[in-house]
Order: sequence, then C-alpha cells, then structure tokens
Amino acid sequence: TTVGKRCTLWLQDFLLDYNEIDRLINTLPMRGVKGTTGTQATFLELFDGDHEKVKRLNELVCNKMGFSNWIAVSGQTYTRKLDYFVLSALSGLAQSAYKMCTDVRLLASMKEIEEPFEKKQIGSSAMAYKRNPMRSERVCSLARYLISLPQNAAHTHANQWFERTLDDSAIRRIVLPEAFLAADVILSTLINISDGLYVWPAVIRSHIDKELPFMATEVILMQAVKAGGDRQVLHEAIREHSMAAGRRVKEEGADNDLLSRIASDPLFIAIHNNLDTLLDPKLFIGRSAQQVDEFIEDHINPILSRNADSIVATTIETV
Repeated sequence: TTVGKRCTLWLQDFLLDYNEIDRLINTLPMRGVKGTTGTQATFLELFDGDHEKVKRLNELVCNKMGFSNWIAVSGQTYTRKLDYFVLSALSGLAQSAYKMCTDVRLLASMKEIEEPFEKKQIGSSAMAYKRNPMRSERVCSLARYLISLPQNAAHTHANQWFERTLDDSAIRRIVLPEAFLAADVILSTLINISDGLYVWPAVIRSHIDKELPFMATEVILMQAVKAGGDRQVLHEAIREHSMAAGRRVKEEGADNDLLSRIASDPLFIAIHNNLDTLLDPKLFIGRSAQQVDEFIEDHINPILSRNADSIVATTIETV
C-alpha cells in the first residue's frame, strides 16, 4: 500500500473512536434527582405528593448539569454499566493508538518511517547510534494499560449486590481518573508523533524494488495467459522461479533475480518485451491515492470544520 493509505487506515480507526465518544457524550444519561435509594421518596414528600413536580425537578437539574438524558430508574447509584461503556470507548481509542504506533515501530525498524527525534535526544544509553521510537513505545505501553481497564468496570457492575455495595468505591476512584489521564497522554503524544513524522521515500523505493518482482508475478501470469499460454504450466514455472529466487536472496544475500529468470524462460517469450512495463509500482496501488483524497474530503474535513474553534494548533515544541 502507499504511505498515505496506511495513514488513512490509522485515521479511520480514530474516526470510529471519535464517533463513538461523540455519541456517548450526546447520549450518556445522568442519574438525576432520585434520592438516596432511587425511589425519589424525599422529593415526593417535599412536593406534597405531586409526582409531576418531582419529574420536573429531575428534568431541570439534569438540563442544568448539561444532560439531555437521565436514568429512568436507579438504586443508590446509576448502573455501573455506564462506567463500562465509557471505559470501553477509551479502550477503543487506545486500541487504535496501539495499532498505529506498532506500525510506526515496525516501519522504523525498516528505516522507512521515523518519529520525531530531537537534536540532542539519546536513542539508547548503551548504543549511541540508535534512534529508538521512544514516543511510540510510550504510547503502546500506556495503551496496553488503558485497554485492560474495561474489565475492571465489567466486574464492578457484575458484582454489585442488590442496589449497591461499597466494594465499587475504591476501584472506581482509581480506574476512572487514570483512564482519562492515560487517554490524555496518549493523544498528546500522538499529536507529537504525527506532527514530526519522517518519511524516507528512497528507502521505501529500495524495498519496493526488492519485492516488486514477487508482487508482479500475478500480473505477469495474467499477461502470459492472455498471450496464449497455459495457466497451469505458467503458474508452476513462476512458482519454481520464485522459490529459487527467494532462496538465493535468503541464503546468499543476493539481489532478487526473479525477473531475469522469467526473461530467460521460453515459456514467457510472448511477454519478454513487455516485462519492464509490468513493473511500475503504480500498477499495484489501485485507487489508494484517490481513496485517501476522498476519505479526507468526505469524512475528516467536515469534522475539522465543525470543530475549528476547539482545535488548538499543537507542535512538537509545545507538547
């Protein structure tokens, strides 16, 4: 795939997370004015048995607190399933961050992409030459923790006795704030990474050139069949040439000579003069470039426009 397409795959995950978090913000219900045990008995007494006034008070208080929805019925507390829903949304965000930064770490090991690296930054205390992707490693570490937290909320809800037991108190005081703190650091670090990401086209091109002959075998096979060849015979010939070329690369560290093997094989004589035209990398990316442009235009730009006033430009220096 292309670098841009890979980035949109990351971005699409974050878009799904954004939509889920936005949905939660708009639909998350408040417990409301329910009283100590959820019966609203005190308020009913306060309003001399007027049920409509009790309901109206609940609505006014919830609206004043910024909620348009409220729990219909409750015990001493709102159902702890709500904590699970919130932590699950944050866990989803962490999953996307983990995936992105794992890809960055893998690509960095191939020297195709590197995260920001300060002039005096030390990549390794032992090996001075190294440029470890420290930010991505940090994100993966925090994301792994955040991903695990919904399980705590699930157990807290499942283990409630009747209306409520106090064994939910201590763990919620740890899990809920730490989840949001972890998410905040993850997002801040992702901004830093994205803002200063290095892409090395020459390295990418070198890797493509090494793998392109293997990638092109399907196209070569198709063109040879179109020219009148027997598909089964040609498929077996390509398989044998590919295995031999791959073995040479791995055992001898030599260049990939698959194309020269095919070029000297009389079974493929009908397309020998066209082999070079079948190796343009652009033939293998399909609509990747157009998909990137369409995704940004149709799905990302509208969100950026709606939130323009809330978006603060953040750079490597300010994170």
